[in-house]
Amino acid sequence: MDAYTGRVLHVDLGRRKSQVEVLEPAFLQKYLGGVGLATRLLIDNGEPGCDPLGEENAVAIAVGALAGTMVPCGGKHAMAAKSPLTGFIGDSLSGSYWSNALRRAGYDAMVIKGKAANPTYVFVDNEYTLFRDAEALWGQESFATEEAIRAEIGDSRVRVSCIGVAGEKLVPYACVSNDRGRQAGRTGMGAVWGSKNLKAIAVRGTQPVSVAELEELNKLSLDLGERAQGLATAKYRVTGTVGNVLTLNRLGLLPTRNFQNSVLESAEQVSGEYLQSHFKEKAVACSGCPIACEQVVRVREGSYEGARVSVDYETLYALGPCCGIDSLPGIIKAAELCDRYGLDTISTGVTIAWAMECYEKGILTESDTDGLELNFGNHEASVALIERIALREGIGDLLAQGTKRASEKVGQGSEKFAMQSKGLELPGYEPRGLKTYALGLAVGTRGACHNRSLAYEPDMKGQVDRLKAEKGRGQIAAESEDLAATLDSMMFCKFIRGCFEDYHEEATEFYRLATGLDLSAEGLKEAGERICNLKKHFNVREGWEKKDDWLPARILEEPLPDGSGQGTTLVAEELRLMIDDYYEARGWTEDGLIPAEQLAKLGLEDLS
Repeated sequence: MDAYTGRVLHVDLGRRKSQVEVLEPAFLQKYLGGVGLATRLLIDNGEPGCDPLGEENAVAIAVGALAGTMVPCGGKHAMAAKSPLTGFIGDSLSGSYWSNALRRAGYDAMVIKGKAANPTYVFVDNEYTLFRDAEALWGQESFATEEAIRAEIGDSRVRVSCIGVAGEKLVPYACVSNDRGRQAGRTGMGAVWGSKNLKAIAVRGTQPVSVAELEELNKLSLDLGERAQGLATAKYRVTGTVGNVLTLNRLGLLPTRNFQNSVLESAEQVSGEYLQSHFKEKAVACSGCPIACEQVVRVREGSYEGARVSVDYETLYALGPCCGIDSLPGIIKAAELCDRYGLDTISTGVTIAWAMECYEKGILTESDTDGLELNFGNHEASVALIERIALREGIGDLLAQGTKRASEKVGQGSEKFAMQSKGLELPGYEPRGLKTYALGLAVGTRGACHNRSLAYEPDMKGQVDRLKAEKGRGQIAAESEDLAATLDSMMFCKFIRGCFEDYHEEATEFYRLATGLDLSAEGLKEAGERICNLKKHFNVREGWEKKDDWLPARILEEPLPDGSGQGTTLVAEELRLMIDDYYEARGWTEDGLIPAEQLAKLGLEDLS
């Protein structure tokens, strides 16, 4: 077996011990790597029913089969734990050099358990695992932590994954950062690390990665790299994902002022084109990426002069239009603070938008908000709130809980416009105007997520009537989840998927040439279905109920007030029809549970 190492590094923080588990090739092929492997390792090592912030919660980190090889856009890793934000599966992806370093250190995955007695960072130095004191690092921002650890070790090639202050303060949507700006962003993995007194994992990997057929894999990789310079990725290369702003605004799909509107009147001021012409510093690529979608921007004048960060569409939507903010300097500063403190930008922005609506409705007053005037559009207030959230000070302690818990605490009808599903805040596509996508948000195992379900694609591409809810959407949503699961387990970046003529056929050829293991296109599709069922099994184990698959009241009770879909509704009966259709397509019961025979069919009989 090539590419894979067949080794999992188990780290016990409490005992300050480590050991290596050897995995069989068949096991690795069954779960592929990435999200699939991380989820299975979490199920096997995490305590059922555990407190997400307790010692019994495990963190599983896994790279894909192609990490450390020459395959373009294959160097990513997945992180899985029980989410402190949702109580269900928390799985987040990040990429770039840290992922490849773990493979080159000799591991396909890591499992972290227990809690260190004091702030600690783990240094994986090829075959050696060292536990180092992190007291001096506790309280430092994520960027500074990376630099300090490299300086202490004395090797600039060491790759560092770490938490910021928000993770230390156990903000349930804190993220884990690596390579200065890459984030395992959603579902609160940073808080899980903080609960374990784990500040960072530094990796020095210098071992070679073998592949089964070097010449053929190199040829195929060069071809894919050339295709990645074509039309399929042009948007990503020129403006990055922020190029979506004007398109979604034109279609009436840009969530604005906490989803009260679907059009931002001043969208041009926050468009990807305006960002590029006025603020762009450079484009940055992840390790081994021929696309370079990451747009690094800088504020050159004004009160936020010097603010510098990479901005993608979801960050811009959440900290901008969703909060009614059309000041790019203010958005850039807010995004920079999120990265420094280690906060998920989507959850942060949507939670601030909820607070702004509460303020405008008189549910929260200045006595509740530390004197801040939380009107929509007030970027100064947004910037001030981010520091309070990260430090859990004043109004920030309430907002640090996320929209679900904060709205339950505040009440007064604010639950109806808390824009979340399963506790995870909604991403930046208006679900009332994208019915298949709305289904994907409702049934998503990690909550409302545009990355674990690609169900917006058939809506956006006109393959279905995006304003109509009907039977048949369940199968489409399930297939989009399965596809996403294979991408997230093979660890191909989703931005390169359009470069494949036949993704399943070509991906399995990459897999064969790298690992030497045969995997058919049908086998890859089945692996995607297996992994989605695996994540659902975890949720059921942790108390999932049918009522958890749902959307906020605003989406189901208020028609779209503006845009090309003005007047469009998504009523509860329509959503229920599509959810039932989805359960049927999955082979689940009417209550959304997985029958034992379905688990057995997918090779998961040991879980039944």
